[in-house]
Amino acid sequence: MQKHLKLSDAKLQVVHLAILITVTMLFWNTIFVYPIKLFVVMLHEMSHGLMAVAFGGEIIEIQIDRRIGGYCKYAIQPSFWSSFMIGSAGYLGSLFWGSLILVLAVKSTRDKYITLVIGLVLLVLSYFVFQSGELFGLLMTLGLSVFMLISFKFFGIIFHDLWLKFIGIVTCLYVVIDIKGDLIDRNDIGSDADAIAELIGVSSISIGVVWMLIALLVLFFVLRYIYKNQQL
Repeated sequence: MQKHLKLSDAKLQVVHLAILITVTMLFWNTIFVYPIKLFVVMLHEMSHGLMAVAFGGEIIEIQIDRRIGGYCKYAIQPSFWSSFMIGSAGYLGSLFWGSLILVLAVKSTRDKYITLVIGLVLLVLSYFVFQSGELFGLLMTLGLSVFMLISFKFFGIIFHDLWLKFIGIVTCLYVVIDIKGDLIDRNDIGSDADAIAELIGVSSISIGVVWMLIALLVLFFVLRYIYKNQQL
């Protein structure tokens, strides 16, 4: 649903985004951003799992690591396209979810219900994290889920608006930074790009570069869309 903003409110939206991006970069390697980085890992592994389900497979377990990593274990009858799409779904999937959260935070009047949906999704996700037997990931997934559900009940509109923008921005930026660090600066580390590269017979760095360009273009067009649609 479109937010009907006054001119001053529209400018305020842009200011919010600029401040949040600045704060995010300043506190990037601190505990302030750490839980949201783990949330991005959750989105990453969930995206692998959902793509596996889309190709007729099933999710067995998901692990979330304190070092901001993880994996999604799934069962599927492998094929070229299922392997290609599942391998591509992690980074690009988390980019999609982050972009969607950011756009909805700006354009929707029902921010608290978006928070509720995210909390419920994390609650379902915690079941698959539980299957891994890894306590840290379970506590973080459940903890974020409970926080989302409590904030839906008790926190106001302004909190949800800023909170969702913060999540969306961190997610999009983290995907870009993670692609550079994991797929371009390093290679042959068993990443998603390495799997795709082996599948189609190219270098993993080239896959990383393509994904980086896609991520930067998506982020550019998302921010451009948000900015243009606030000029009322």
